[in-house]
Formats: sequence, C-alpha cells, structure tokens
Amino acid sequence: MYTLNLKGRVLAVSKPMVMGILNATPDSFYAGSRVSGPRTLLEMAGEMVQEGADILDLGGQSTRPGSERLSAEREAERVVPLMAELRKAFPALILSIDTYHASVAAAAVEAGADMINDISGGRLDPEMLALAADSKLPYVCMHMQGTPADMQQNPQYQHIITDILDYFSERIKACRIAGIHDVIIDPGFGFGKTIAQNFELLRGLEAFKVLGLPVMVGLSRKSSIYRTLGVSADESLNGTTVLHTIALQKGAAILRVHDVREARETIQLVDAVYQR
Repeated sequence: MYTLNLKGRVLAVSKPMVMGILNATPDSFYAGSRVSGPRTLLEMAGEMVQEGADILDLGGQSTRPGSERLSAEREAERVVPLMAELRKAFPALILSIDTYHASVAAAAVEAGADMINDISGGRLDPEMLALAADSKLPYVCMHMQGTPADMQQNPQYQHIITDILDYFSERIKACRIAGIHDVIIDPGFGFGKTIAQNFELLRGLEAFKVLGLPVMVGLSRKSSIYRTLGVSADESLNGTTVLHTIALQKGAAILRVHDVREARETIQLVDAVYQR
C-alpha cells in the first residue's frame, strides 16, 4: 500500500497500477505507441482507459538508444497541446508527462499533468527537481547510465543491483532536499544496460524494496525481449507478459506498458495466484 498526492487529491494504491504509453513522436521504437495528432491521441487513450489504464504517460521525445535530442521548445510544441486535450477528455484520470526538461514539465503540469516521469532522475536539467517539488506532484526518478545518445555504448557495472541502489540513495536524498514528497523509482530497463544486465536487474528487482518506495518497471516490448527471442518489437507481446509476471512477483508497483489489457490481466492473475 502506498499513497500518491495528486494536487491535493490523495490516492491510496493497494494493487499494482498500469501506465499506458502515448508517444507524440515519429521515431519511437514501437510504432504502436505513436500518436500523430489529437484525433489519434484520443482514440488510443480512450482504448487504453477502456482496457483498464490507471495512468496515461505522454512523451514527445524518443529516448531509444542513439535517438536525437530535441530542444525543450520543440518538445513542448508536441506535447503541451496534447496534454490539454487529454485533460479535457479524461478529467479524473492520472496523466503523466514523460520529459527530462523542467520547462516542458512545467508547461505540461499547467496543461493538466498529474505526474512527472523523468528518465534522467533530474541529472539532465538542473531545474527539474525544484520544479517537481514546486508542482507538489509525484515524481518518477529513473536510473540511466549515460544519455540516450550514448547509453548503450558498453555500459559497465561493478554489481548492477548495488550500483543502482547507490544511485537511488543519492537521487532520493536529492529529491527530498528539493522538497519532493512522492517519489517513484524506475530502475531503467534498457537504459544503459546490456541484455544480460537487464535480466540480472530483473532477477534482483526485489532488492529495491529496501528503499520503501513504489517501483515502476518499463519492460514492454523492449529489445531484451525481441532480440532474445529472435523476433520483432511487434511480435514481443508474449515475451513482455512473461517478464511482467516476474516483475510483479518481485514487487513491481507500476507496469509502464504499450498493451494495457494484457498487463491488467497479468496483474489479475498474479494477484489470484498469491491471493492478494
């Protein structure tokens, strides 16, 4: 059980949640998550809500390995009007902005976002933590080794679990000093990690319970799945479900996914097995 304070609305969360991915980008690694404008955005969002999404996460910048970094201004042009459309269409739904630019986060919060999802943990924009604190919204602090441009160039760890735990100890302290109350951690599957390192991280995921914070996992259709299976991202839903099952068994509190219905069913079945 944990709580989230959403602009004064306190949400008690007793079961794992599903975050649906919406990408206002032309180059996200999985084409099925891309939206090209308000009409496709609302169609996809409506389907995700019907299938049981608790949160919708809107991003305007691809963070796949080697992706080009957009300016904050260009990113804001993509996502802020769409965030406003989502807020109007789904007034009670939790909406998240996926950005590492503080100015984009601020504009998205003004447009209706309830949560900030930052792949850099506040390291790519020195103003992000202060902005997140001022917003008084939940903040997702992710681990990434390097930047999207270079993160897959020979990532190295002494011991991946303890190295990432050390990172979160420092970042959580920085969040608290800044004044952020609700911190969610994301170990960053696929962000500065080899396939073998991703699987080692998943095997040890329960270690992050020691931090006493909700853990979000982003495993959906990632290359560790489709390269291991010798398939494409389009063909990796079954593999995604397998890894989601393991993540839930090891304490994941939020699944960030492309396929909401399947994730919701996975949570339901894991809960039934463990009588939770």
